Amino acid sequence: MDGRAGHTIGARIRYWRVRRGGMSQAVLAGLAGVSQSYVSQVESGRKTIDRRSTLVAFAAALQVTVADLLGQGTEPGDPARESAAECVPAIWSALIEIEDGERRPPTRAAEQLAVAIERSDQLRMICNYPAMARMLPSLLLEAAAVGGPSFVQAAYQASTCLRHLGYRHLALNAARVAMSAAESVEDSAWTAAARFAYVQSLPIESASLAAKAADRSLAELQADAADVRMRQMLGQLHLSAALTSTVAGRLDAARDHLAEATREAASLGDPADGDGFNGCGFGPTNVGLWQMSIAAEQGEMGRVIELSRTVRPQVLAAQNRQLAYWLDLGRALADSGRRDTEALRAFVQAERAAPVPFALNPLARDAVVALAQRARRRAVSDDLRLLAGRMGIRLGA
Repeated sequence: MDGRAGHTIGARIRYWRVRRGGMSQAVLAGLAGVSQSYVSQVESGRKTIDRRSTLVAFAAALQVTVADLLGQGTEPGDPARESAAECVPAIWSALIEIEDGERRPPTRAAEQLAVAIERSDQLRMICNYPAMARMLPSLLLEAAAVGGPSFVQAAYQASTCLRHLGYRHLALNAARVAMSAAESVEDSAWTAAARFAYVQSLPIESASLAAKAADRSLAELQADAADVRMRQMLGQLHLSAALTSTVAGRLDAARDHLAEATREAASLGDPADGDGFNGCGFGPTNVGLWQMSIAAEQGEMGRVIELSRTVRPQVLAAQNRQLAYWLDLGRALADSGRRDTEALRAFVQAERAAPVPFALNPLARDAVVALAQRARRRAVSDDLRLLAGRMGIRLGA
């Protein structure tokens, strides 16, 4: 096994462990609160890391960031990533210019700008982040010149795109731009959307801070909860707070937020168009998807599989929601090592739902490598070999 199979989280953990004065697996295991055998299996690619909190523990023990372990924003070799990376300096420059208060005269009519923002949003919904990245530099500058909800929406789109491409620090900048723009818009739903983008963009290491930011936003914005769009965004903030609280070990707070989101979703129902306000898709289906992610974070893989039987992700328009369903299910099925055939089918469905983010997702890549490592004792199936090949992972004969 070669090629990008070496670019796994486990391989990076081993690299940084050796860099830290030849730290032994036993020492790393003690610092991260896991067993030495687990470290060995992760480094060899036979086992994946399924919990964000475990990633944080490894990163802290190795004195690096989670992004360093994920290889986000730095890994060469993937055409989609490289295509997007070419646009990142221009996006960064546009964000700096906007944050410094510079405003260029608009060159597009309001109608043209609205069409461009709608096109960018369509690309967001189908997860074509490289194509979005090519639009964003000029779109951000044009929207900043006009201001209003268009500016908030463009900055929100930039934050989402950058986060999924692995440039979380720039996603955070874009979220701050969105929050600043929302202050001048008399529409609290966009304020809530900008706050949600901010919470989502904070690094995994800042899960406790993210949960507190969501709590603060919920308290400040609750007075405007009569509006359906606002209720949807508040529901999203509850879901985000539930997951980040789980990562931070605040399980009581996580249960409270999840219960509130569940209650609100039951009242609203799934959005009829599958989108909801700003494509958030809040409703019972989205709550079920977040419940799966929270169960995975708690290490309850059987619960993930159980929940999957009650969730129909196809009712939501955003392809990243369908990706999340199949990826969480596939990782849960693969956890025991005894249901790898079913796990592979789930990963193939995840790729079909959203090919670009699936290929870019380091957790998805690790899961496919782990399946291949276990299959070497028998034979790597054609389906697994083809899936790995599409992700740029070359498997030996």
